[in-house]
Formats: sequence, structure tokens, C-alpha cells
Amino acid sequence: MSRHKGLTVAAVVAASVIAWSGNAFAQAKIVDGPDVRWKLAAWGKPRAATQNIETLKKFMDERTGGKFKIQIGYESFGQPKELLDSLKVGSLEMTNICASYHPEKLPVFSALDLPFLPIPDLDTQEKVHLAWYKHPLVVKEFAGWNAMPYLSAVLPTNEFVGRGKAPKSIEDFKGMRVRALAGIGDAMRKLGAVPTSVDATEVYTSLERGTVDAAAFPTTYAHQSYRTYEVGKWYTENMNLGNVACPTLIHVDRWAELPQQYKDLLIEAQPLAHAAVKKAYREADEKNLPLFKKKLQFITFTPDELAAFRKAGGQPVWDEWVAKREAQGIPGRELLDFLLKAAASPKS
Repeated sequence: MSRHKGLTVAAVVAASVIAWSGNAFAQAKIVDGPDVRWKLAAWGKPRAATQNIETLKKFMDERTGGKFKIQIGYESFGQPKELLDSLKVGSLEMTNICASYHPEKLPVFSALDLPFLPIPDLDTQEKVHLAWYKHPLVVKEFAGWNAMPYLSAVLPTNEFVGRGKAPKSIEDFKGMRVRALAGIGDAMRKLGAVPTSVDATEVYTSLERGTVDAAAFPTTYAHQSYRTYEVGKWYTENMNLGNVACPTLIHVDRWAELPQQYKDLLIEAQPLAHAAVKKAYREADEKNLPLFKKKLQFITFTPDELAAFRKAGGQPVWDEWVAKREAQGIPGRELLDFLLKAAASPKS
């Protein structure tokens, strides 16, 4: 039953392409309905990456005259690695997750965490993620957790902030202890680094104490949010490591219980939330880059060095991911090809 609901709902939600302008939702007609109170789990603090859920919260409140309230709990509803399980058992109506915190729970979805996917900008990433959310195997996988993917964090590409000796070449990463998740961690391992999956909230302390030498985060907002620039000495500005997939999920039963007018509002809110988070990233870069340049040494790699890095850490990681999934009975090659085709197709 849940599987069927997940397939239907995810297809409907991901198909939403409603246009948005400014504060239109604040002036729109109030949609009447029952009182609804939902909990949405997140972590860290309000920041650029959470402007999607903050916008959603405001939209639902204003468009229902205060009848649909979303309470966002920043770590008050659990730690990042606990939240998928909390949603499954019904402790939450919604939650943010990062698949890279527990990739074996979401082997299909983990394809989005592969390094160096040809996703050059945030608009392309939004398009790819919405297409991915509709893929039947993705829908089926999340249905097993009583979940449906709803929003993307549309995270910028990852770059490193590090302490100690700044890397002057790709070879300088050998032996370096790096906080790098999922496929990015696999790519760094190919280069001889030692990756670890430290929770975002623990990165500052890990860098400060020297437990890790460098940390990869979506740049620049996350490095600013978690204050790595305060303890770091250098910053890579052009590695373009890739992204990690951190969707906002809805519990399928809570969705099914909603009246249609509230479902319609949640669908309408999706592109608004994505537009808000992309705007927040642009504004964060404008503010953060001058700050980083005052505190950090910027490291720029040559095109030849980057090509060597991608040759060593890109395609081999893709191939290993495909082989691993095929061994699990998952059509890894088909899934990877789907992503690559989605990235190459024009935005609809």
C-alpha cells in the first residue's frame, strides 16, 4: 500500500513546474482546511541550505491562514544519522536527510553522490534531482522507509578548507585525513587520502583538534555556516568535487491523510522553495568570498592537474558504483545512464 502511494505522490510532486515571483504567495487567496501540525527535522542552524524549508514553512502558514503549521527542529528532533529511521517509524512528518550519512540504506539514491557528475550549475541540479525523484526504483527505495522525496537542498559543489601544509598539487593529498562523504570520499581515497564521514556539526571540532586535516563542504555557504574558515588555513577554489544529495522527505502516510487542497499547496511550494535556496547560495557567495580571501590561502589547480584528478577519482568511482549495485541486483548502469541523460537534456 505504501509503495503504491509513494509511486503516485512522488510522480505528482516532482512534476510541478509552477512559476514563482517574489512574495506572490503572501498576496494569494487563503486556502481553507483543517488544522495541521507537522514536525520537520533538520540540523545545524538556519542557513542558506535551509531556506527551502524555511520558505516552505512560511508559505504553508500564510496560504492557509495559519492552519498548516510546520515546526522546524534544528537537532531538537534527533541527530542527522537518526532521522531517516525516525521518519520511518512515524516520529516525524518530514525530515531533511543526507544519503551519504547512511549510503547502504539508500543504495539506489546514492548515485547522486557520485563525484564529478556533469551537473555544472544549480538549475541543472534541480532539474536532475526532480527527474531522479520520479524514477521508479528511487520511489520504491524510499517507500521502504515510508518516505517520498519532496525538496532538494540543491547543494553547491564541494571544496576543501584545510589546516597544515596547503596542497600544491594533487599528489599532496596523499595521506591527508579528509572529511569527504560518499562518492567524494571514494574519489579522495583513489588519490591516497584517508576519507572519513564526520557529521557536519562535528567538523569544526575535528579540524580544530586535528582529527581531520581538511573538510569538504558545499561552498561557500556551508564552510561559513560551520565556521571552518575560522580554523582553516587554505581553501580549494576550483576542485569542483561534486555534490551530496540531501533531500527533504515526507512520510507517505502523513501525505495520504492530507486533504487535496493542502497537497496542491505543497506541490505549488516546491519551485518556490528551490528558488529561495538558490538565491540564498548566490547571496552567501557574495558575502563569504571576500571574508575567505582575508583569512584563507586560495589554492587553484591547473587544468592538467584537475584532469588527472578526474581520471583517477571520477570514472573509476562510477564504474565501481555500477559494479557494486549490479552485484546487489540493482541496475546500476541503467541508473547512471539515466542521470547522465537527465543532466544533458534541456531544462523543460
